Amino acid sequence: MTKKTRTILALGTTALLVVIIAFVGVLAVLIRDAPEHEPELTAYAHGTAVTVPPYGYCTPLMQDCHILPERGADADNSSIFSRLPCGEETPDCLSGKTVRLEVPPGYPLQLSLPKKIADAPWIARLVYMLPNGETVDQIVSRNDYPEGSLALTIDSKPEPDLRLVGVEMQLPILAKDETGQEFYLPHAAWSISTL
Repeated sequence: MTKKTRTILALGTTALLVVIIAFVGVLAVLIRDAPEHEPELTAYAHGTAVTVPPYGYCTPLMQDCHILPERGADADNSSIFSRLPCGEETPDCLSGKTVRLEVPPGYPLQLSLPKKIADAPWIARLVYMLPNGETVDQIVSRNDYPEGSLALTIDSKPEPDLRLVGVEMQLPILAKDETGQEFYLPHAAWSISTL
């Protein structure tokens, strides 16, 4: 190999290293400065998986809501989220929706939780329907599963007359009303319809 060829190879290798280092540096800055993404669940049943973004998502102080349920004729006006304003820096937050995933009776619904939710004091409201159309709620919580569980399996038909019609995963906070009565309400929720 001639001296000229070695010089060209050395310069080419140096230029390639500079480009790689610059690319990695720019990528690191972009990742560091990326906006924080609200956690999402993954729901799976009968061969289908769906991503479940938040239905409502506020800070634990309920002062800065990033996601609120979609408002309109079909909106759930009894939800705590229906009475909250969007955060000042999030004018487009009215986008939370219930995700639909068909869960045939007898098949389980499986939920995959990100660590941010699994490590929090979560509760899940399971809504079952009786043959006469009445609904029955069942509450399960992080305390019902081994610590750090990242997956839940929910029975879609725990009794012959019950059928799972929905699940709402919640991150609750303790609140007080005007009389001093304490109660829990969610500062974040993920909603799944299983019909």
